[in-house]
Amino acid sequence: MTQGDGQEPVVRTATLRDFRVPPYARVPVQGHPVEPLPAPGPTAAPGHATGPASGPASGPAPAPVPADATLRLGGHPEPYGSTGHPGNAFPDDEPPEGYTPTERDLPVINRGDTVQVHVTPVPQPVPATTDGRGPLYVVGDVHGYLDELLQALHAQGLIDENGVWSAGNARLWFLGDFTDRGPDGIGVIDLVMRLSAEAAAAGGYCKALMGNHELLLIGAKRFGDTPVSSGAGTATFQAAWLLNGGQKQDMDRLQDVHLQWMSRLDAVVEEDGHLLLHSDTTAYLEYGSTIEDVNDTVHEILTRNDADEVWDLFRKFTKRFAFRDEAAGPQAVQELLGTYGGRRIVHGHSPIPYLLGQVGTDDGEEGERPVVDGPHVYADGLAIAMDGGVTMAGKLLVVQLPLPA
Repeated sequence: MTQGDGQEPVVRTATLRDFRVPPYARVPVQGHPVEPLPAPGPTAAPGHATGPASGPASGPAPAPVPADATLRLGGHPEPYGSTGHPGNAFPDDEPPEGYTPTERDLPVINRGDTVQVHVTPVPQPVPATTDGRGPLYVVGDVHGYLDELLQALHAQGLIDENGVWSAGNARLWFLGDFTDRGPDGIGVIDLVMRLSAEAAAAGGYCKALMGNHELLLIGAKRFGDTPVSSGAGTATFQAAWLLNGGQKQDMDRLQDVHLQWMSRLDAVVEEDGHLLLHSDTTAYLEYGSTIEDVNDTVHEILTRNDADEVWDLFRKFTKRFAFRDEAAGPQAVQELLGTYGGRRIVHGHSPIPYLLGQVGTDDGEEGERPVVDGPHVYADGLAIAMDGGVTMAGKLLVVQLPLPA
């Protein structure tokens, strides 16, 4: 199935199979005041690129940025009160199976409101490949950190100082998880949708994979507090979404065009010998013996509107660490490569600081922050981890493939 072809809205379903429903999930935002979002205007705030409300190929052009423009980081107001987001709470003080690390176990370091990053007015030109195709880039988990994404894309010469595609026929793949935890998940989706249109017009492309947080957001929107059956009892997508850092301002701004775009995303692709997928799990093998079969099966599940079936898909996409064990990890990678092709797996999902045991401290002292210089190559060199842990003050990674030897 081709991304972007016209289809009717897809109804999402979800269950909280391995999560117990927190009490707040029944009234998700009660008691958590939210600062009002600014009214949408014809131009974007400095350092931000806004996407269209009706689709990737329309909408106002980004506002001009002066030559000495800076990308201002961390200027987003906290969406919840001083008590923190309700999703940071665990039932019985134990994280459920498959829980994605966040503030409790991998502290989110709040960036100050005055941090600035200066950007070079003219990005470096992107080299072409010998076969005429543009170079290949991949982006790790963004989780709503739009400012950091703009900075990283600009540093690689993929966008100009105004946030407009400037890489010609380059090829760019996002590995999923655009929303939750960070301040502007919908802004990230809007940017990716817009860059997809701009890249196509320039002879390149910008595409994205399905992550487990896309499934969460769609399920929370379509099914909310509708009870679903799970191995741990009755649960809801809304509860799981909150537990994993769902942001009210993202839900308020979520539109049908975003849901339709997310529902068409593929789960697995192969590019230049790299097998790209979101999660470091072998669960993809349960959905087909070819890349086309897996993607078709995932799309069919999302269109059938069965809550339990979609929840099971989410639960399996949330699994992680299949490639980390020194003995079994390379074998798991080889099983996927032998089935779907490619010479290396490139994935997001599991933060590199977590793979390396750099878990930080609860008080977030400067010396304890995770150190991420680039992708993590492991499993006998067969796997590349791309989630730099931006939610814990790591690094949002945008990398050109293949990696230097």
